[in-house]
Amino acid sequence: MFRFIHSSDLHLGRRFGNLPEEVRGRLVEARHAAIGRIATSARDHGASHVLLAGDLFDTETPSDSVWRQALAAMNSAEGLQWWILPGNHDSLAAEALWGRVRTHAPENVHLLGASEPVEIAPRVVLLPAPVPRRFPGRDLTEWMPLCATPEDNVRIGLAHGGVLSFGSEDSGAEIIPPDRAASARLDYLALGDWHGVKQFGDRTFYSGTPERDRFKHSGPGSCLAVTLLGPGAVPEVNAIRTGQFDWREAPLALTPAQDAVAALEMPLQAAGKAKRDMLLRIRATGWLRLPARMALARAAELAMPEFWHFEFDDSGLSTECTPQDLDGIGLSGALRLAAEGLHQKSEAAAATPADRAIAAAALRRLYSYVQGEAQ
Repeated sequence: MFRFIHSSDLHLGRRFGNLPEEVRGRLVEARHAAIGRIATSARDHGASHVLLAGDLFDTETPSDSVWRQALAAMNSAEGLQWWILPGNHDSLAAEALWGRVRTHAPENVHLLGASEPVEIAPRVVLLPAPVPRRFPGRDLTEWMPLCATPEDNVRIGLAHGGVLSFGSEDSGAEIIPPDRAASARLDYLALGDWHGVKQFGDRTFYSGTPERDRFKHSGPGSCLAVTLLGPGAVPEVNAIRTGQFDWREAPLALTPAQDAVAALEMPLQAAGKAKRDMLLRIRATGWLRLPARMALARAAELAMPEFWHFEFDDSGLSTECTPQDLDGIGLSGALRLAAEGLHQKSEAAAATPADRAIAAAALRRLYSYVQGEAQ
């Protein structure tokens, strides 16, 4: 029996430039802390090996503090052997990076820089497929079926990239055959690149990232605890939570007949109590009358401080405006004329979608301003 942890896509050093600056610091630190949580998962699972299927680093030029602290964290995990596969973000083309890693790596950290079998434990052979450059343009696992190993050995494949007919996270290469585990007689194929957990058959898995980094894959990150009972046995695979932050995206479909604020409360309540470690994006779609839309925007603004990051995307939400709604801006005079003009522009068929959106946003802002002054 052989037990190990399968993880990938730590992307250490990711800056999260698409998020507000005040949000980034804890996200960056959580990625580094994921190393310790992976080590804890390994100890809890009774495993002494961790297989990292690519993209340990976010770029080929991480700062010295990023890679040195990563090696130090791995070194502090006593009794664990770490096996690192270069991915498309930190490919073998980063010769300076991997040269420094080789020089400073402790005895329990191993860089897999060649497509050749490595015996990582008695009768357990690892078949790695390191990525030579950002876009390799070929199937890097094609050598595995031709690699002979003793019949009583467990064979584990380790690769990074997209699977044919499924897709790739960002490598641009969807070229690993979905039946590679069978054709290469692998007891388990550990893949990286896709940031969520994904399974193909009984033996091929994407572990996903141990710390989520985008809304595309909801929930906290995880690693996979794998048990191989012997050559040919179906692997036992269990996901273990390792992520500190919970990323969620919730749809909010609305109609004028609904209580929009009450509808918003449903995904907010579903978020639970641990909101400080949650990033939530709500996508509102459908139609609302102007007063209801403004009430919804105020409710979303009030909820925002409870979360580490909160996005309310109402770009898909249209506004139904009646004469009574315009009365809320002004019954007559300059404000009423301005409101009617903006309303006409927001619905003008001859206007571009961008111009209609600008007019609609201006009308909502005017309504909010007047109502705020009235209160």
